[in-house]
Amino acid sequence: MSNKQARPVESERIPLKARDVSFSWEDTPLHWVPGDPFTTHTINVLHLLLPAGERWFVHVYKQVLPLIRDDRLREDVIGFIGQEAMHSQAHDEVLPHLREQGLDPTPYTAQVDWFFEKLLGDRTLPPGRARRWWLLERVALIAAIEHYTAFLGDWVLNAGELDRRGADPTMLDLLRWHGAEEVEHRSVAFDLFQHLDGGYRRRVRTWAAAFGALLFLWQRGARFFMENDPTLVDGRASFGEFHRSGRRGTLPTTGAMVRSVPRYLSRSYHPSQEGSTAQAVAYLAGSPAASAARKDGS
Repeated sequence: MSNKQARPVESERIPLKARDVSFSWEDTPLHWVPGDPFTTHTINVLHLLLPAGERWFVHVYKQVLPLIRDDRLREDVIGFIGQEAMHSQAHDEVLPHLREQGLDPTPYTAQVDWFFEKLLGDRTLPPGRARRWWLLERVALIAAIEHYTAFLGDWVLNAGELDRRGADPTMLDLLRWHGAEEVEHRSVAFDLFQHLDGGYRRRVRTWAAAFGALLFLWQRGARFFMENDPTLVDGRASFGEFHRSGRRGTLPTTGAMVRSVPRYLSRSYHPSQEGSTAQAVAYLAGSPAASAARKDGS
């Protein structure tokens, strides 16, 4: 059964482009949210997950391009590919800085690489129905994951508590530049899924798989950071601390995350109904890293 009731908000669609950025990490402290290693490391998991995950997005979408029959959607997907490749590179560049501060992420990133390259990678399947099924499963998984990247992007653009607590401005700019582009292109993955398949059962099934995998990988990454932080004695990550951080405003609230589930599973769901493209574009116009890259390129 296809979900044909979703209605995009046309005014929220703009042409997508990859933006050059330039970040300098030498002044960013280990705990870039002062006095709050748990928030710091919970968000730091992004640097471990996103490079491999977004390379996987790009790989899958390059396989999908020949199947797209709508010219405007093809343009959106090409713009999406460019933005995701830039995100992967920007987060990858944080990893040497973590190593310099005594946190070598290699044991964890090796597991993440296996997850995306082996478990979710290409399979030796006969041409035809089986190969197309696996491709569509991955397209649907990306749509589900993008629901949460857009959710996080919208959250970080509005997370004023991080500013009030003196969070490192360079790290905040990376997160908000990335988050703004996630909001900007939040409809592309879902529109592509609808274009190629749109089956509601597949949407529900792949949402459950994506949500479970993200929850597992994220808590595992937060535990890895807390246990290996050289400045902490018996560092621990817990759901209770996540919940308390959400109430303080330094992480998303558990309530907001739970409420996002029925929205994605609603038959009338469309990503353009969430977040603000105007807010995202306004941030991107003033991002210090984007401005620095424009200055370097001039």
